[in-house]
Amino acid sequence: MSDSSRALDNLREPEDALDLEHFDRREWPFFWMTQAVGRYLQRLELALKRIQLDVSRWRVLMCLQRDKPTSVSEIAELAIVKLPTMTKIIQRMQADGLVSSEARASDGRVTEVTLTEQGIAAKQEAWIIANKLYVRAFRNISPLEKRELNRLMRTVFDDLSEN
Repeated sequence: MSDSSRALDNLREPEDALDLEHFDRREWPFFWMTQAVGRYLQRLELALKRIQLDVSRWRVLMCLQRDKPTSVSEIAELAIVKLPTMTKIIQRMQADGLVSSEARASDGRVTEVTLTEQGIAAKQEAWIIANKLYVRAFRNISPLEKRELNRLMRTVFDDLSEN
């Protein structure tokens, strides 16, 4: 039995857990989380097409900061993408002139990625699009509710972390 299987077996069932017979997806928070993220990504993908970007490239752009090299593995972790997939995305973005990459001076095994001037401009354009979508998505949610939502999501994330 794997460590993760043992960890799941040792979890206590929360008091509000339902058995399968009484399961209603509309009362399952993960249903709404995936629905909301899925809808957001659909809308974002359509909007980004207008500036010749996709969600994968947008994720990379949002992970990078001006004049701050970031490793491919760190970008993959932040964007929740497998390392081989991220490597291919970075290669495509390099071919598009959005990023440059080179081996880290202190450790040649690590590839670091940096925004180019074209990448900085693309990030700014993409941010305007994503921010409009963000404003639309949260227009009926107060700043206090957003903070509470972030707090709750961090708690869920931490509770699902390996430890």
